[in-house]
Amino acid sequence: MKNSSLFHAWRSGALALAFCSVFAGAKAENIRIAFIDPLSGPFGPGGNNVLNSFQFVADRASREKWAGDHTFEVVGFDNKGSPQESLLQLKSAIDKGYRYVTQGNGSGVSLALIDAINKHNERNPGKEVVFLNHSAVDPALTNGKCSFWHFRFDANSEMKMELLTSYIASRPEISKVYVIGQNYALGQEISRSSRAYLQRKRPDIAIVGDDLHPIGQVKDFSPYIAKIKASGADTVITANWGADLVLLIKAARDADLKANFYTFYASTTGVPTAMGDAGLERVKYIGYWNANNEGYVGRELVEQFKQKYNDDFYAMSSYTILAMLGKAIKQSGSTDPVKVAYAMEGIKVTSLNGEVAMRATDHQIQQPLYIATFVPQNKTDVRFDSENTGFGWRTERKIDAYVAAQPTSCQMVRPSR
Repeated sequence: MKNSSLFHAWRSGALALAFCSVFAGAKAENIRIAFIDPLSGPFGPGGNNVLNSFQFVADRASREKWAGDHTFEVVGFDNKGSPQESLLQLKSAIDKGYRYVTQGNGSGVSLALIDAINKHNERNPGKEVVFLNHSAVDPALTNGKCSFWHFRFDANSEMKMELLTSYIASRPEISKVYVIGQNYALGQEISRSSRAYLQRKRPDIAIVGDDLHPIGQVKDFSPYIAKIKASGADTVITANWGADLVLLIKAARDADLKANFYTFYASTTGVPTAMGDAGLERVKYIGYWNANNEGYVGRELVEQFKQKYNDDFYAMSSYTILAMLGKAIKQSGSTDPVKVAYAMEGIKVTSLNGEVAMRATDHQIQQPLYIATFVPQNKTDVRFDSENTGFGWRTERKIDAYVAAQPTSCQMVRPSR
């Protein structure tokens, strides 16, 4: 009898201990994401806008339980725009226990991070890190350099150029194009693809100039603008971003250059202010979202972000990333990066630009794209202006995800589950 009582007491204690263990294992976690991008220097203003966007969306995602009871926290690590500094910040983040990293300002940085994360994960099983790329668009990142640990949430430059050059090809008034870009992976890719795609679609269009300049080092773009003006170009294609795009647009305005600009990043920090009314009806961008979309989906975020930061919410990939990450955590029942990464493959969510899907073969998001033109704010199709200028972006065309899709050469190597 005594032994029986002891057995029941032992069993009750064991069950209680097991219950506590399960409960402890299931307790809510604070999922920390290291944001590794420029927060100082010439590219700092844009980096801070994107960081604010992530933190703004993270607060909402935590309140609305996008990842169940788990919460999100996004912390900035200033890489000063340098691949070398980025690797130091990555090490610092990993040493502090971060398992998720996001970055996007510069494909050269992304390539360095992918290589370092691949090596870290191979050498440190059980401490893997996942890279959530918010806007670096070099095609190599989801082709020859693809990695199971990397997920891209922006369209790659080939997707954008395919659609942008199709739009240009439909404009009979365009006859002379000048290409200018930053001398690194993205700028070099735009130089190549703009020539190849236009030759295929509109061989009558002449490429009258093609310049690459040092990234983040040119303080005066007037010599480049003088060359563009002398070439007789009616259209400029550029994937410049940050200070390099701001200064390029300022120089074009000062020189009264009449050419139209087709860009990737004209809606980002500093560019609308630099353009002012000189950019009206002449500057366009292609991207994954426009605040002035059909139905103004996401307008409450735009308004609340403006109220909080007196700034524009344009880094919508922050919303998509946290929505997809939250769903993957729920579906996998885990915050472990390996399980979450597997759950993200093929996952679909409804984002602010419609239904988006993470393609499993290369971890390239499939989503609609927009082409928009800089015009005066109005009460019909341009409700939101940019940077308090009184001018904003009118949607010219929304392209479905299946139209924007491109093939991949990725040969994904996956870890064991």
